[in-house]
Amino acid sequence: MRRVVGRIVLALAGVAVALPVNAHLVETGFGEFYDGIAHVAVTPSDLLVVVALALLAGQRGIVAARYAVFALPIAWFVGGFIGARWPALAAMPLLTTLTFGVAGALVALNFKLRQLGVAALAIGAGVVHGLVNGATMAPAGASSLALGGVVSAIFCVTAILSAEVCALPKGWPQIVVRVAGSWIAAAGLLMIGWLSVS
Repeated sequence: MRRVVGRIVLALAGVAVALPVNAHLVETGFGEFYDGIAHVAVTPSDLLVVVALALLAGQRGIVAARYAVFALPIAWFVGGFIGARWPALAAMPLLTTLTFGVAGALVALNFKLRQLGVAALAIGAGVVHGLVNGATMAPAGASSLALGGVVSAIFCVTAILSAEVCALPKGWPQIVVRVAGSWIAAAGLLMIGWLSVS
């Protein structure tokens, strides 16, 4: 009994003297640009929306893929710049979840969205996620170089994935893309359910 009480007292003392930490931006040790690249890889909502939009753009053809490759990173950068100026815009978990959930559902359904529709969806998602990134990175002390790393990673992932999907032959490879979209949509539904009870 004395050991348990001693451990509880030690744990409470540790909590009382603990310094505040900010774990949002991953530090790779290679500088802020690479921290921004790593941020995309370790933030599920950001990674899922980029993958879903790249798959959707690839399904809709070369022109839609070209629109998405440039629209998504540019919108993300603009949103990040605005979010860094006004950090109060950071709390949008439902919107960020909806963006990747809807994009995943469109991929799963192989929805015949027009090319400009793909670009508009990429711009909307890019602005929302960029706002959250900018609003959470700026208080952590990250500069615009980190945001540049985020945008560069998004450009590369979108370009590679959408180009691969554009080049896929008909048949089972396109079904694999739709299955990947359904998993992303399912992750969005699970996240919405979790948000509704928390």
